[in-house]
Amino acid sequence: MITVAVVDDDRMLLDGIRSWLADTPQLRLVAAVATVGELLTGPDGPTSRPPADVVLLDLLLKDGSEPVANICRLRAAGSRVLVISTVAGRERVIAAVAAGADGYLTKDNDLETLVAAVEAVAAGDTAHSPELAFAWAHDTGQTRPRISPKELEVLRAYASGLTLKATARRAGISPHTAKYYLDRVKDKYQQAGRPTYTKTDLAARVREDGIGPTDPDN
Repeated sequence: MITVAVVDDDRMLLDGIRSWLADTPQLRLVAAVATVGELLTGPDGPTSRPPADVVLLDLLLKDGSEPVANICRLRAAGSRVLVISTVAGRERVIAAVAAGADGYLTKDNDLETLVAAVEAVAAGDTAHSPELAFAWAHDTGQTRPRISPKELEVLRAYASGLTLKATARRAGISPHTAKYYLDRVKDKYQQAGRPTYTKTDLAARVREDGIGPTDPDN
């Protein structure tokens, strides 16, 4: 059972989400509120437990709170964050994921897409969407290094948990060449100001940059 909370000030959307999730047995809605502050405080005051496994967060709330700050607060509280927004602007998508959001969907998606995204985020993956793919493909920011297709193939396989030898075998190259590609990727991230030294660091960069899937069977 995955617990879900919704932060959105659109009452019609909140009612719609309640109705949708009522018929989705693998997801349990535990809160539907208008602000992040309301979610984190709760009816009984602040708690040390995450408010939910996954929080569906509207990007632009009427309380004037900053989207990046909201995402950071939710991640600090221990929840994973799936942004649900009417806004699909490239810069907003990139800023949301860079702040720690685990995916980005526009509100015109159907229930099946939403459930799949929540399940992916709860499992520790990035919820991919056309909006997210477009944003990354057209990103001109300085913090996301340019990675070649072969480097990306090796990075995805290795970050998913494969050994160096298994990664090399999957990519059809030698372990020495696979290590060379990984070292190049690490160096590119370090030059972009994002220290990357370990396998855990590489997996984090894959998630942060939305360049999965990291499942070796995909």
